[in-house]
Amino acid sequence: MKECQEGTQLLSNWDYCSFLQLYLNQISIYLPVSDVVSPLPDSYSPQYVEAAWYPWWEKQGFFKPEFGSIGEQNPRGIFMMCIPPPNVTGSLHLGHALTNAIQDTLTRWHRMRCETTLWNPGCDHAGIATQVVVEKKLMREKGTSRHDLGREKFIEEVWKWKNEKGDRIYHQLKKLGSSLDWDRACFTMDPKLSYAVQEAFIRMHDEGVIYRSKRLVNWSCSLNSAISDIEVDKNELSGRTLLPVPGYKEKVEFGVLVSFAYKVDGSDEEVVVATTRIETMLGDTAVAVHPSDSRYQHLKGKTVLHPFCDRKMPVVFDDFVDMSFGTGAVKITPAHDHNDYEVGVRHNLCLIITSSLPCGMKRFDARKAVLQALKDRDQFKEIKDNPMVVPVCSRSKDIVEPLMKPQWYVSCSDMGKQAADAVREGRLKIIPDHHLKTWFNWMDNIRDWCISRQLWWGHRIPAYFITVSDASDMDGHYWVSGRTPEEAREKAAKRFNVSPDKIALRQDEDVLDTWFSSGIFPFSIFGWPNETEDLNVFYPGTLLETGHDILFFWVARMVMMGLKLTGKLPFKEVYLHAVVRDAHGRKMSKSLGNVIDPLDVITGIALEGLHAQLMDSNLDPLEVEKAKQGQKADYPNGIPECGTDALRFALCAYTSQGRDINLDVNRILGYRHFCNKLWNAVKFAMRTLGDQFVPADKAQESVSDRWILSRLSTAVAQCDAAFRTYDFPAITTAIYNFWLYELCDVYLESVKPVFIKAKEDGSCERPAAVCRQTLYTCLEVGLRLLAPLMPFVTEELYQRLPRRRPQSDPPSICVTPYPDAAEFCWQCEDVDRDMDFIMAVVRTIRSLRSDYKLTKTAADCKQTKLNCSSLVKQIEKLSEKISKGDYKEKVPVKVQEQDTEKVGRGGNR
Repeated sequence: MKECQEGTQLLSNWDYCSFLQLYLNQISIYLPVSDVVSPLPDSYSPQYVEAAWYPWWEKQGFFKPEFGSIGEQNPRGIFMMCIPPPNVTGSLHLGHALTNAIQDTLTRWHRMRCETTLWNPGCDHAGIATQVVVEKKLMREKGTSRHDLGREKFIEEVWKWKNEKGDRIYHQLKKLGSSLDWDRACFTMDPKLSYAVQEAFIRMHDEGVIYRSKRLVNWSCSLNSAISDIEVDKNELSGRTLLPVPGYKEKVEFGVLVSFAYKVDGSDEEVVVATTRIETMLGDTAVAVHPSDSRYQHLKGKTVLHPFCDRKMPVVFDDFVDMSFGTGAVKITPAHDHNDYEVGVRHNLCLIITSSLPCGMKRFDARKAVLQALKDRDQFKEIKDNPMVVPVCSRSKDIVEPLMKPQWYVSCSDMGKQAADAVREGRLKIIPDHHLKTWFNWMDNIRDWCISRQLWWGHRIPAYFITVSDASDMDGHYWVSGRTPEEAREKAAKRFNVSPDKIALRQDEDVLDTWFSSGIFPFSIFGWPNETEDLNVFYPGTLLETGHDILFFWVARMVMMGLKLTGKLPFKEVYLHAVVRDAHGRKMSKSLGNVIDPLDVITGIALEGLHAQLMDSNLDPLEVEKAKQGQKADYPNGIPECGTDALRFALCAYTSQGRDINLDVNRILGYRHFCNKLWNAVKFAMRTLGDQFVPADKAQESVSDRWILSRLSTAVAQCDAAFRTYDFPAITTAIYNFWLYELCDVYLESVKPVFIKAKEDGSCERPAAVCRQTLYTCLEVGLRLLAPLMPFVTEELYQRLPRRRPQSDPPSICVTPYPDAAEFCWQCEDVDRDMDFIMAVVRTIRSLRSDYKLTKTAADCKQTKLNCSSLVKQIEKLSEKISKGDYKEKVPVKVQEQDTEKVGRGGNR
C-alpha cells in the first residue's frame, strides 16, 4: 500500500513537472532567452552575447514576412531577396561571410523599416562537386566506383550523404546571424524545384530555344563530362612547368612549344609548325598561313602529308594566323581547339576526334609517343619555353580539353538582347555602374549556352531519343521532350502521324548544368509554374546581391530565364560586391593556403590549429610549408576571438564600391574593442539611469545635450542616405564616429560631473535628470542604428534598456523601427558651432598640458614655469578665428585611449 502511494505521488510530481515545463515552453516564446535581468558582466564577451539570441529570434518568427504584417497590403511595401544558393558540399569562407554580412544587413534594415520582408534561403545540389565528393568517399571507404553500383544505387548514396552532411552550411549561416526565413528553405533537387526545372526545359525545347548540336565543349577527362566556363581555372605559366594530373603517376610537362615539320605532297619541301599540345596533331586536318604571307604564296592549292597515316591536308589561307609568331604556319585541329574549329567551319574541314583513334593510350602518354615517333621520322625540330595558360578543372584538378561532343544548348541571342535592353532602358539597375560595360559586352556578343553534363547527380534531362519504325519522312531517329515517357511517346506519334506502338524511346543519360536550375531559382522557390500565393506576392523580387565574379554565370541567366519564362524581371536592382583578398592583396585560394574560415575569426584559433587545417588540405607538401610560413607571419599568435558582430561590421566597413577588399583579419579585432566600448557605455548608463528611470518624450536640454542630439540626428541622416545607395563604409563610419568619438569620448565624459554633483547635492538633480533623458535617447536610437550590422550585441544591450511604451513596443530590436531621418530634427548649426569652440579649447589646453608636461599628480604651477599669458593668448586667438568663421577643423577629433578619462573630470586644469 505504501509503495502504491509512493508511486502515485511520484506520478503526480512527474505530471506536475511536465505541466510546468509545458507552461514554461509556451510562455517562453514571449520572453528573451538571454539573462537580461541580472547586471551586465564586467566586460564584453562575444561567446556570452551570441549564444542564445538566434534560436529566440527564430522561435518568435521575426524572420518571417508574416510577422507583424499589416493586413494583406503593407503600405510600407515589400522587400524580397533570395540567397545565392551555396553548394551543398560547401563550407563558409570569408567570401560567403561578406555576402551574408551585406545581405543580412540590408534585410534587417528593410525589416526594421516595417516592410514585409523575406530573405529566402536555399542550397544548390552542385552537380559536379557533390558527385566528386561522394565518389571519393565510396572509393575510400568501400573501394567501389559509381559504375560498380549503377546509377540508381549511386544516387541513393548521394542522397544519403546529403541528408547527413548537407545542412552544415545552414548552421554556419545561422552562426553569422543571417535572418533567413528557414521555413521557406529550398534545395534545388526538391520535388517542387525539380518540377520547375523539368517544365522550363520542356517549354523552351518545344519552342526551339533549347536544341541539340555537336560542338566543342570544355571536357574534363577525369569527370568524363563537359563543364562550364566558370568551372575552368586559368593557370598562367611563365615557361616550362611540371604539373600533377589526375590518373598519372608522374607530373606532366607544360609551358613548352614543340616544333615539327609536315612534308609537302609531291615535293621535298616541308612546312614547320609549332604547338603546345603535340598529341593533338593526330587530329590535324590542315595547315593555315596568312593570306599576305609571301613565304607561303607558292603553296596555294597544295597539301601536306600526315606522317602517321595517308591523310592529305590542305594548306589554307586565313586572316586569323599571326605571321610574326613562330614560322607563321599553324596546324589546324578543328575537333580540339576553339580557334581551329572556326577555321574549320570557314574552310569546310573535316573533324577528327583523337580520343576515338585506336591508339589505346591516355592523352599525355600519347604525347610522349607522338614526340618520339616524330623524332624517329626526323620531323621533330625543337622544344622551347613558352608562356601559356593551362585550363584546369576547378573540381577535379584535371587539365581541360576542348572536345567535339553532341550536347544540349540554349539559344541566347534573343534572351541576351532582352536582358541588355532591360538595363539600357532603366528597368533593371546594376550597381556599381562600372559593371555595365561588362554586362553589355556579354549580352551583345552572347554565345549559346551548353546545358548538358555527363553526370548522374542532377536533374536528368527530360528528353527522349525516339526511333520510329516504318517512318517515311525521317532518318530513323528524333528527340522529343516530355514530363513522362508516355507524354514523349504521344508527342512523337503525333509528330510522325503513327500509332504510339511504333515509337521506341530512351531517355537521355545526361543531366542539366547546375546553372540551369539556379537560373530559375528566383521563381522556382515559390512554386512556379503553379500560380501560388507566394509567387504572386514575392515575385518579382526587389534586389539581387552577389559577387561581381558571377555576373554572367548566374545573374545574367536569371534575368534571361526570368524574362523568357515569366515575362518579368526577377528583381529590380543588382548590387555587386567586390572580391575578398588577403591582407597582401592575393586572391584567397585553397591552393595558396590563405583561405580563412570565418568561424575561426568568430571563435578564435591558435596558430597550431591553422597549421593543422593545412595538413588536412590537398596542398603539395612544399606549398604546405610555404603556407605555414605565411600563417606564422600574419598570425604569430593565432587569430583572437573577435565574434560575429565585429566580423560583420568589419566586412561592411571594407566594402567600398569598385575595388576588391584586402582584409587584414587582425583589424577585425579593433571592432571587437568597439563592441566593448558599447558594452561599457550601456553599463555606465544603466548605473546612471537607475531602477526608477522612466523615459520621457521631451526634456529641456543643455548645450551639450542639444549638441549630442544634433550629432545623433546627423548620424541618422547619414545612415539613411547611405543605406539607400549601398554605401556601407559611410554607414559604419557614421555609426562608429557617433558612438566612439561623440557619445563616449565627449558627451559621456562631459556629463559625468553633472551626475557626480547631483549625487552630492540634491538641488542639482534637475540637470542630471535632463542628461539621463538625453543619454537614454542616444543609447536607444544609437543601438537601433547599429542593429542591422551588429545584431547580437545590440539585442543584448537593447533588452537591458527600459522602454518608452512597455505595453506596445516590439519585443526585439530586430523588429523595432529603424531611426528615420524625417523624425529626427535635432540638427542645430549654432549648437554645433558652439561645441566646436568648446572642443577646440579643450584640445588646445590638452595640447599645452602635454607640451609643458603638466599632470594631475604634479603641483602644476610650482614645478613648471608656465607662461599663463601664452595659454590665454592662444585661446583668444582661436576664439577670434571661430567667431570670424575661419576655423574649419572638424570636431570632435579622435581622442587617444589613454586620455579619455581626463575629459570633463578636472584633469584639464
